[in-house]
Amino acid sequence: MNKISRTRTVLLLTFLVIVWGVNWPLSKMALSYTPPLLFAGIRTVLGGLILLVFALPRIKQLRFKETWHLYVISAILNIIIFYGFQTVGLGYMPAGLFSSIVFIEPVLLGIFSWIWLGESMYGWKIIGLILGFAGVAIISTGGLTGDISMLGILLALGSAIGWGLGTVFVKKTGSSVDSIWMVTMQLLIGGLFLLGVGSSIESWSSIEWQMPFIANLLFISIFVIAFGWLAYFTLVGTGEASKVGSYTFLIPLIAIFCSSIVLNESITFKLVLGLICIIISICFVNIKLKPRRVKTQIEG
Repeated sequence: MNKISRTRTVLLLTFLVIVWGVNWPLSKMALSYTPPLLFAGIRTVLGGLILLVFALPRIKQLRFKETWHLYVISAILNIIIFYGFQTVGLGYMPAGLFSSIVFIEPVLLGIFSWIWLGESMYGWKIIGLILGFAGVAIISTGGLTGDISMLGILLALGSAIGWGLGTVFVKKTGSSVDSIWMVTMQLLIGGLFLLGVGSSIESWSSIEWQMPFIANLLFISIFVIAFGWLAYFTLVGTGEASKVGSYTFLIPLIAIFCSSIVLNESITFKLVLGLICIIISICFVNIKLKPRRVKTQIEG
């Protein structure tokens, strides 16, 4: 893939951080109107259908017979595990705190990218990833005023692992599949699976189709799911996955700030310290090391 311009990169990152940050309190609010798995399935299928409009003109790039297994693996990691665990887990913990635990993912992504993608792992990046995790940990301890559930913590960690592995998988197989079709198919396959499971253990009649829920569902399906994932994989596909992942440390800050406003979840001074750690972390992870010059002596 060709490198995208710096301005476009900044715009995509800004869009991604904001909409994925807002997603957490919005999803928490939506769960008061719907069972979790059905909600996860509906929003991902809707997101997939929206992207299908953009993918169909590129139907020749689908090559489903040759690449169907890649779509399925991506759907399992990025949708079924990430969104399935996430949506169920939000019912057990405050949205801000849950999102903070999930965002250990950039640290995992840095390690996974080093192991499987051959991305460099140098001192500044290691320090940056540790600082980013420390920032998220500080934010989490500042949000410990809500109800804490061990199941919620495990679901959050499982969600982070699925997302990290899914990102590395998409990056590694990026040359084998069309990017728009990859996002579209993972949403449709994963969403239909979640709908199937949700339909077997949850009741459709439990969904309250009120205007706040419908507006919430449409916003999440369009901006968070469809265009959010497309922006994320566009960024990952054109740069180092670990560096893109470092910016997602900012998402819990947006999530906690929005949760404190719309859900009255607590916000503390520790957020400031956490923010400082995260900003320094992003700087360290994105430091460009100058190649060492090899001195040669020419006699003559």
